[in-house]
Amino acid sequence: LESSLLTQPWASVCFGESAFIAKACFRDSGYILLISDLSSVWYESVDAEAVGQRSKELNKRLTAHVSSFLHRLCSLMCPLLAGQPDTATSFSCHRGAGRLSVHVKSELSGLPFYWDFHCSAAPVEMVSRHLVRPLMRMSLVLQSQLQELASLLLQKDAEIEDYRESGAALSRDRLRTEPFQEETFLQNFMAESLPQICSAGDGQAFTSTLRQLYVAVTQQEAKQARKRHLSEHPDPPPQTQEDETAPSSKGATVSTAPEILSPYRWQDGASQGGRETEQPAPTVLSALAVAFLPPTSFLASQPAQKLRLPMAKAKQKKAKGLFS
Repeated sequence: LESSLLTQPWASVCFGESAFIAKACFRDSGYILLISDLSSVWYESVDAEAVGQRSKELNKRLTAHVSSFLHRLCSLMCPLLAGQPDTATSFSCHRGAGRLSVHVKSELSGLPFYWDFHCSAAPVEMVSRHLVRPLMRMSLVLQSQLQELASLLLQKDAEIEDYRESGAALSRDRLRTEPFQEETFLQNFMAESLPQICSAGDGQAFTSTLRQLYVAVTQQEAKQARKRHLSEHPDPPPQTQEDETAPSSKGATVSTAPEILSPYRWQDGASQGGRETEQPAPTVLSALAVAFLPPTSFLASQPAQKLRLPMAKAKQKKAKGLFS
């Protein structure tokens, strides 16, 4: 669950009158929720068994499978994280010593539905993995982007100057700009734009563009983690036919890595052969493979059969020409 939570972007939310940033991941096996007010970070990770027990305590009139409660919680939290909260659902929170409780009140099948998220203080490693390291990488990416844009502006200025020396003139004088100077631009930005950005408040911590950048950065981190894991733990040699047919004396434990899906949606528990795959690359590649696979590859997979076709005798044509 935490591996899937890593690639979910942070979103600005309000529980009652309190502003937070939060991210969550819901699956058939349970859910994990991470909340921060930029001063503290809380989390809750609950499995399906605990969800079923808590639902019996809070919703005694409702009888449903655990997956139904998990889907309902996902349908309540995902619109909130996407910036489109349901007006029929109310959220409130209560802070304690190192704890945060979020109370949810809604409806399910025409009956009142209640839920309490009991979040405790997140460990330092989790805070570093989900907040500190991604933000450091995002700052490096934005710095590199700024340098590339400054270099592009200098090239554009050189191109415009070449046009001017060739006798080209602007048809509208209001479009004239001064040559770009990086140091002057940074000084003006720090003096004028930076105070306005810092006074916007904590509610604008993650805009839509920054959420996309956060997802891209964390996906790269997850990809590098998979490469390190594969290099440290290479795959075992493939089993022979005798090994596959031989009965196993011990119960096998299959380790499945969760898929990385788009933000704010239900996370299915299916795995791709026990290894996490990137989305949507596998789907696109599979479609291209089916669409452009040569027909001979399909014929090669079929058993060889001799087809007897009726043979027609070719008639000999008489030669025609000057000496026929």
